[in-house]
Amino acid sequence: MSVVIPVFNEECTLGDILVRTKNTMEKLKLPYEILVVDDGSSDRSLEIAQAKEANVSRQNHQGKGHVIRSGFKWAKGNIVVTLDSDGSHKPEEIPLILQCMLENKADFAIGSRFLDSEVNRAKIPKANRIGNRIFNSLIGVLTGIEISDSQSGFRAIRSSIINKIELNSRGYEVESEMLVKALKIGARVTEVPISFEQRTVGKSRLDPLKDGIKILHSIITSYLF
Repeated sequence: MSVVIPVFNEECTLGDILVRTKNTMEKLKLPYEILVVDDGSSDRSLEIAQAKEANVSRQNHQGKGHVIRSGFKWAKGNIVVTLDSDGSHKPEEIPLILQCMLENKADFAIGSRFLDSEVNRAKIPKANRIGNRIFNSLIGVLTGIEISDSQSGFRAIRSSIINKIELNSRGYEVESEMLVKALKIGARVTEVPISFEQRTVGKSRLDPLKDGIKILHSIITSYLF
């Protein structure tokens, strides 16, 4: 089992996330590794990850998609979990994401912020909610699969699926590219309700317009080519 955590300037939250992730994985009593992929942070994120004895890879700053792809290449587990380092995801919910995978009921599990959760909806900016609905609808039209949270970064995917798809994204569009390409090859995709906390430290780097256009382009090209 591999847990890939992309990081860019998250010194205020990373240490806590790593401790909680390690504690959660220990309770699962499964072989695991925690991989921190640092996207060229200029703060103390790298030092904190090293101090917590995580496996750390430092990259030049190129975007979330780039570090996710790097993490996938580095991961040795048969299942790879990804979660954000800003405190918005609860590492304690990793078992929820993994359950259907361990029971061999899915190849790809997405932690959905919107499935059965009005509380989570209220925490997410309106522009982000609208964009997500547009992306979900487009994926549904193209693939025939209904998805409630295509943009969630808290997910698990079998390495056998990762090895069958070629990811090219450099930014936030990586989540959509990964999902559409997995659906295209027949991966069993499921969603699991998760908790969500809007970041309280720092500022989201996602630009709803600029990144939204990239995500739309990624969904269409991932399906067509």
